[in-house]
Amino acid sequence: MNDHFPVPSSSASPLSPAVDSPFISPMVNEGTHHASLKIQRLLAFLRSYWWVPCLTLMLSVSAAVTFLHAFAPPVFVSRASMWEGVKIHLPGDSSLFSEDLQTYLGTQMEALKSPKIQGLALASLLAADANAVPRNRQGKPLQVDVQIGVAPKSAIFLIEATSHDPDYTQRFLDALMNQYLDYKRSLRKGVSGGTLASITEQVEAQERALHTAQANLAVFQQSNNLAILEEQGKIAGAYLSKLKTQFSDLRSESQLLAATALEQSSIGPSRTNAEMELFEAMRRTSAPSPSGTSSEHLTASQEVEVLQAQREILSRNLRPKHPRIVRLDAEIAKGQRLQQMFRRQCDNQLIAARQAVEVRMNSALAAIKEWETNLIEANRLIAESERLKLNVTRVQTLYERLAMLQQNVGFGGNIDQESFAILEPANPAKRSYKRELLLLATAITTGLGAGFGLIFLVSIRDDRLTSLAEVNEKFADGTVGQVPELRAARKKAPLSLLEPNDARHMYAESYRSLRSALLFLSLNGPRPQVILITSGLPEEGKSTVAANLARTMALGGERVLLVDADMRKGCLHAMLGIQREPGLTELLHKAANMKDVLQADSIPNLALIARGGDIADPGDLLLRPAFDKLLARWRQKFDSVVIDSHPIFAADDTTTLAPKVDGTLLVVRSRFSSARVVREALDQLYHRKVRVLGLVFNRANAAARSYCYYRNTG
Repeated sequence: MNDHFPVPSSSASPLSPAVDSPFISPMVNEGTHHASLKIQRLLAFLRSYWWVPCLTLMLSVSAAVTFLHAFAPPVFVSRASMWEGVKIHLPGDSSLFSEDLQTYLGTQMEALKSPKIQGLALASLLAADANAVPRNRQGKPLQVDVQIGVAPKSAIFLIEATSHDPDYTQRFLDALMNQYLDYKRSLRKGVSGGTLASITEQVEAQERALHTAQANLAVFQQSNNLAILEEQGKIAGAYLSKLKTQFSDLRSESQLLAATALEQSSIGPSRTNAEMELFEAMRRTSAPSPSGTSSEHLTASQEVEVLQAQREILSRNLRPKHPRIVRLDAEIAKGQRLQQMFRRQCDNQLIAARQAVEVRMNSALAAIKEWETNLIEANRLIAESERLKLNVTRVQTLYERLAMLQQNVGFGGNIDQESFAILEPANPAKRSYKRELLLLATAITTGLGAGFGLIFLVSIRDDRLTSLAEVNEKFADGTVGQVPELRAARKKAPLSLLEPNDARHMYAESYRSLRSALLFLSLNGPRPQVILITSGLPEEGKSTVAANLARTMALGGERVLLVDADMRKGCLHAMLGIQREPGLTELLHKAANMKDVLQADSIPNLALIARGGDIADPGDLLLRPAFDKLLARWRQKFDSVVIDSHPIFAADDTTTLAPKVDGTLLVVRSRFSSARVVREALDQLYHRKVRVLGLVFNRANAAARSYCYYRNTG
């Protein structure tokens, strides 16, 4: 039996079709929908449930009208305006009574609407005539709503007062503006008086501080002469600079003498040149030295060197004890003793010179410290004098500013500088329909929004298929045909089957397209000869589709057999006007003769088998070998066999029968079949290894643009 259709592998997912079936597969991604499909679906629901927004609109508008009529008395509006007028600018008062320009307008508006000003206005009306103030149901004065705006590019305030009494509204608005101006005047006077008292107190305090600072400066000047202090500072600075220069020179002499002594000690006995340098250094540093010591020491050193040279020459030819050699040795020894005496004198002179330099350095350092102290004291006294002068100047400046401010505040407090004034008094109150229009607009918006919102929620929650594009999008383009909806079906009248030369061209053409799609299935495998027509649930039109498809095939010249396999509630006999018995039940259960069961139709080449009589558990008959033999005989005798079966979820007969046929068509009804149910039905078919040829979209919207584009899935 499996030779007639491909069988999916055992590893395939239960939600996947047969591997070789190119016609349909379950939805790959359930949450993926195109925006255009969503819009089309929403429009379809709007066409179906157009009465919902109308109903919610009527209810909302009725509620608004009822509320206005029963609970909302008429509203009257009085208007007035105030403006920022001319202000006198007095000299020196630019900082008096100023306001923040960024928040000025907002402050004025909020002050006018404040409960305090409104309370003052109400109190003035009650004081004038308490009976003229209307009362509400609780016995309280009638509430007046005040709204304030600003004219564009101006300082003019537009004031609106709203209440249910026209005369009271006008009088309240006038009282509100007058009380606001009176309140600002009293506030200015209060602020002016408090400010004047505070400034007067500060003036007195600064005056006392000025007297104290001047007295301190006078006492300091009596005991210190600033000119003498400045001259002493200049002299001390110049002499201190001279002392520091002298100290620096002495330190350099000391360092030079120390370096010379270190060099002399490192040379040793033969230090004639070093000794000469020492004498020269002592001369430059003014160190004390005996008169002629330097020249005598130089002469003795030269004589010793001459004698040593003569002796060296004579020693080449004379013996050491020769009289001339002995005499030269004695003269050399005498000269060396003289050199040693000069060296001792030089060392003593070097020590004395260093000590003299140290004494002079200590004396200069002591003088530097003394004069630095004198200079610091002089600078301190000068700085103290400047500080006292600056303090007197600062206190005097602050005192003068406060005194000027005291005069300005006292003068400005006695002058009414209020520039805010009434431009137009309150006009007579007029009836306002703004609230009614706003409420009606809100009711219309709410009603339409609620209606469309309900439709939107229904379109989201309801997964019934509404268009061919939606079916293809959800089930991977698995539709092999669609049948348009006729007016008879809309009116629930019996729908007649197709006849030769049927005048319902669009209806007949849809079945011809379905027939063509089945014929071209041979391009992807064996042509299905035995076709099963089923649906997920009842009332989806599977029997009508089966009958019309069989008649269309017969009109095309094929030998067609139409079998009613719904042995529980089959209705093909009623639709075709044939006898119910004998039928398929008798053919399988009682082994009736085929000739007795076959019935003819008005269309040539079309044979019919009704469902037959009632029997318990008719689905068991489909499992017997007799049914398989019967299918084999039908294949030999007829070109095509169309079998109408039970809905999949009504009984197990369809899933028992489907694996035995060559292919199965699943009928889906527009605006009736649920996508979830269709998917579960396909899952059951795939689980039974059924070759699903595709979906037939029944009762499609005949006005849709896509109804005439029939998809050829072969």
